[in-house]
Amino acid sequence: MAKNNQTGNPGKMEIELPETEANGTYSNLVMITHSPSEFILDFIAVMPGVPKAKVAKRMILTPDHAKRLATALNDNVKRFEDEHGVINTREKVEIPMYRGPQPEA
Repeated sequence: MAKNNQTGNPGKMEIELPETEANGTYSNLVMITHSPSEFILDFIAVMPGVPKAKVAKRMILTPDHAKRLATALNDNVKRFEDEHGVINTREKVEIPMYRGPQPEA
């Protein structure tokens, strides 16, 4: 939960990380859909040999925030690679068919 900083420092915000979220949630697949007013990111943990996977977290973003997130993620990947070397990825990643609800506006 984010709350405004009441200490008189304009432009500063205090960010609170609840204990229930501090460990994070593992995801090795993200399904992204969008409508004219939002981007929906479904974070999924796919386990080898398990025929079914569940959405672990769903994040819904406005289009402008999705673009800011994409820019920030690209910047962070570049900084990571500058420090640790190029991240090797496979050219084509097999994505299982998504059979969940289809997005609607």
